Amino acid sequence: MQLFTSESVSRGHPDKIADQISDLVLDYFLARDSNARVAAETLVTPHKVVVAGEIRANFTPSHAELEQKIRSLIADIGYVQGKFSAQNVGIEFLLNEQSADIAIGVDAGDRKSEGAGDQGIMFGYATNETAEYMPAALSFAHKILANIYAAKAKKIIFGFGPDAKSQVTLAYDNNGKINHIDTILVSIQHEEVLTYDDIVKQIKPIICKAVPENLIISKTKFLFNPTGKFVIGGPESDVGLTGRKIIVDTYGGAAPHGGGAFSGKDPTKVDRSAAYIARYLAKNIVASKLADKCLIQLSYAIGVAEPVSIYVDSYGTGRISDQKIVELIKDTIELTPKAIREKLNLNQAIYLATASYGHFGRVYDEKTGSFAWEKTDLFADLNIEQHYNSSVA
Repeated sequence: MQLFTSESVSRGHPDKIADQISDLVLDYFLARDSNARVAAETLVTPHKVVVAGEIRANFTPSHAELEQKIRSLIADIGYVQGKFSAQNVGIEFLLNEQSADIAIGVDAGDRKSEGAGDQGIMFGYATNETAEYMPAALSFAHKILANIYAAKAKKIIFGFGPDAKSQVTLAYDNNGKINHIDTILVSIQHEEVLTYDDIVKQIKPIICKAVPENLIISKTKFLFNPTGKFVIGGPESDVGLTGRKIIVDTYGGAAPHGGGAFSGKDPTKVDRSAAYIARYLAKNIVASKLADKCLIQLSYAIGVAEPVSIYVDSYGTGRISDQKIVELIKDTIELTPKAIREKLNLNQAIYLATASYGHFGRVYDEKTGSFAWEKTDLFADLNIEQHYNSSVA
């Protein structure tokens, strides 16, 4: 057996608070100027939130309005008392103008000449391991926390704080198939009065409903707050920074990450938009049964519209060769930054929802336009095997 592990964190984790604030700032600007340029970074400490970055927009922002939105978000996450709370925390803005040198490359206007906002490599991944075409360990870790906090919001469980982490370890057989869940770990902030038995009694049933019942066997291990106590949490325990949970945001370590974080960046930044289109491509390839799993790598140069490279790895599961998949991609979709934004309708205020429980494996929301990169419509009108010989080259 091979063991593989992924983790997730709750909305109240310090780094995730920072991600959410950065994406709230981004949404604030895009809601008023769909062509705004935003690169917002957030530092969260027990006493102060610092929002810094580079902005260019066609309006003058109201720091008072933005501050109130941040306080409302902090309260919604669950921080309503203590040092770090919606009412007590200080908020400071250190926002500057975007560099004119960067603007040269991304303001050309048309799809063929408007370049990428930076150089870099971006990855997209999909697998038929789950219905969401996501790695199972990460999918389960996200669902465990999402379900716990949904139960908390409905007052089904009591005594828990906003900060939490989950971790799921899966055991795979020699054929690469999931055999069982080896370990489930949940560390969750709690009130002093809650005992270990109180925590297990409330949380374990939710965990068991969040994962496939057949994967929990007699030797599956459950770990809860292994230090024995998790009363002090959130920014009072650890400072938070935007972009420190990029593996939680993407594929849980099952696939590479190019290095760039997503939150706080407008979609001219290919760190974000190209990672979204790479996921869209990989998911559509797997959903179309061209491969059981697929990795896409795209690379860009600052100020250059077309990608420098397109790489595909179907891990030997492809029905056509990886090179033919590359050709199929080139024949089917345009991958310039502006074309990506138009295809996925990215110039909208849709990003706060992405900042917790992963940017991928989510449900496309027709009403808001969120998570358009999760649609599986790319090859809907194309007979792939007729267009490309199905033999693997």
